[in-house]
Amino acid sequence: MPEEHLPEQGPEQLGQPEQQDEAPIDNPTGWVAAHIRRYDRSGGKDGQKWYGLDTLLLTTRGRKSGKLRRTAVIYGRDGENVIVVGSNAGKPEHPLWYLNLVASPEAHVQIGEEHLDVRARTANAEEKPDLWKLMTGIFPQYKSYQKKTTRDIPVVILEPVKP
Repeated sequence: MPEEHLPEQGPEQLGQPEQQDEAPIDNPTGWVAAHIRRYDRSGGKDGQKWYGLDTLLLTTRGRKSGKLRRTAVIYGRDGENVIVVGSNAGKPEHPLWYLNLVASPEAHVQIGEEHLDVRARTANAEEKPDLWKLMTGIFPQYKSYQKKTTRDIPVVILEPVKP
């Protein structure tokens, strides 16, 4: 997440047109920050894979700070939609990026060299079983994370926003 700038339309989609050159604040966790730096510095050519898993860079607007926040997340695809899971490794609380998306669903993703503005929503009860199966097929550890926590781990649908 060490990218210096988002594409010019990114911050506009995140509701802050006056902050087009705003650099996102990267996830402070050491190994995540290193992954983001590699991903960002290579323009997405290096870092999309993390231990064989496809990852994206997700930029959200902080619900308290109002600042851009960036993290790396494992993802899957459902048609044109991008799917992510708010597992937080099975901790009792939701990941901050998920809380940010609930407060402000407009976000930006980088998948490899591709940049997309997206609108996030939590999968509903009808959608979640199939999407959960998709994502646990990609990363089976999500199942053990769900067993570790009493909270319902959310599956998030990132729908591309057409310009």
